[in-house]
Amino acid sequence: MSAITAFFARWRVRLGYPLVIVVLFFADPTPRSILAGALVGAIGLWLRAFAAGYLHKQEVLTVAGPYAYTRNPLYLGSAILTIGAGVAARSWISVLVLFVYFALFYSVVMRREEKELHLRHGAAFEEYARAVPLFIPRLTPVKVPQASAGSFTLEQYKKNHEWQAAAGYLFLLAIFLLLIWYLRTR
Repeated sequence: MSAITAFFARWRVRLGYPLVIVVLFFADPTPRSILAGALVGAIGLWLRAFAAGYLHKQEVLTVAGPYAYTRNPLYLGSAILTIGAGVAARSWISVLVLFVYFALFYSVVMRREEKELHLRHGAAFEEYARAVPLFIPRLTPVKVPQASAGSFTLEQYKKNHEWQAAAGYLFLLAIFLLLIWYLRTR
């Protein structure tokens, strides 16, 4: 793994925190924009939760559930969350910052994970990658012959700590509400 790829993989979440400060600085939220952002974000959270309930990291090649439509449903859910944060912020600068961050970091991270999966699962991953798009989902699910069916479990959702994404997004929305309150009381 190159030093740049390692940087993106290691720092994608940690650099998200100062990014939130930049987004908040330029944000001009309203109750309506926060509600709209919450609704968009709920779709992203649902997709992430659904995907996390199937995902067995480092154990098997997960190809069932949302992974039969896109190889990266967790990151697709994160993209939808990013859109929701931009809607809630109600600022083109915030949206641009969020978009550049997501596109830059996650395109590198997805490609790095592709290489790792290829090394770990070989031909099975190649067949899966030929049939299922990297990011934008297919309209119909793919059935990979030698893969196990798998199913969603709440246990797996918890094991993947997916509740943290929901907690973080709710915290961001709460900060937007506090920002509205602060700006109105000044």
